[in-house]
Amino acid sequence: MATETHSAEVASAPGMPQLDFSTWGNQIFWLVLALIAIYLILSRVALPRIGAVLAERSGTITNDLAAAEDLKAKAVEAEAAYEKALVDARAEASNIVESAKAEIKADLDVAIAKADAEIAAKAAESEKAISEIRASALENVKVVAKDTAKEIVAALGGKADAKTITAAVTARMKG
Repeated sequence: MATETHSAEVASAPGMPQLDFSTWGNQIFWLVLALIAIYLILSRVALPRIGAVLAERSGTITNDLAAAEDLKAKAVEAEAAYEKALVDARAEASNIVESAKAEIKADLDVAIAKADAEIAAKAAESEKAISEIRASALENVKVVAKDTAKEIVAALGGKADAKTITAAVTARMKG
């Protein structure tokens, strides 16, 4: 029987309370009141905070973009300065190389001139030595020629004095 009583009570119940037309007025009143309260809370408290956060983020993004532009401009300037410094350094290195080449060439010219002078001095000494050797050789030839002529004349049975032999050898050597 308990099940029959319970089934009868369920059958007489109106169903879902939200769908009971007798309570719709109260439900609509409280719905409107809740919506107005939510609207007031959102418009007075939550939305201004959200707006402030969005404005702050927008300002931060704008500032970051401006800072990025400034840094980009500085990077371009730094790159231009680097390129200019590189060109200047290359020009300076070229000047240093050219001056070093000029110094080396000047030193080389001095060394060559000194070597040429030494060679010329040694060549003059050699020429002098050669001419002295020729002169002494010529004198030796004259002495040998005189001795030989004297011996030949003596061997042929003639008698010649030293003056005549010297005159004859000197005349013959001159041509």
